[in-house]
Amino acid sequence: MERKLIAENRRARFDYFIEEVIEAGIQLLGTEVKALRAGRANIAESYASPDRDELFLVNAHIPEYAPASQFNHEPRRPRKLLVHKRQLAKLKGAVEREGRTLVPLKLYFNERGIAKLELALARGKKAHDKRDATKDREWKRQQGRLLRDRG
Repeated sequence: MERKLIAENRRARFDYFIEEVIEAGIQLLGTEVKALRAGRANIAESYASPDRDELFLVNAHIPEYAPASQFNHEPRRPRKLLVHKRQLAKLKGAVEREGRTLVPLKLYFNERGIAKLELALARGKKAHDKRDATKDREWKRQQGRLLRDRG
């Protein structure tokens, strides 16, 4: 299962409790695909938003593809995400009723060369949750050092 990672949202796991992860297709223009193949994209401050019977990726930055000149795409345009109808209904319900957030975790090309987005249904962390996570991470690091020094 060879996946070529394009962009990763590393802050998502720090800012949110990840509850469920799904894979979604993403509808792209030709110049966007070429820019992604060059390995240039940023999904750090983006999110997914349900709109009527569709799901959109908002605020993801795919820079313009320089050789395309006048036929280029808009870097921050909303992009349609492709999910099954049942998945969409479930995600839409969670976002609207339960106050969850749809956070993109990874943008990659799958083994067939198709752009996919790993999307997480997440619940936001409060400041004290983030402090606890940092404290736990520091303690694990310290444990590793102690074990390495002794053994």
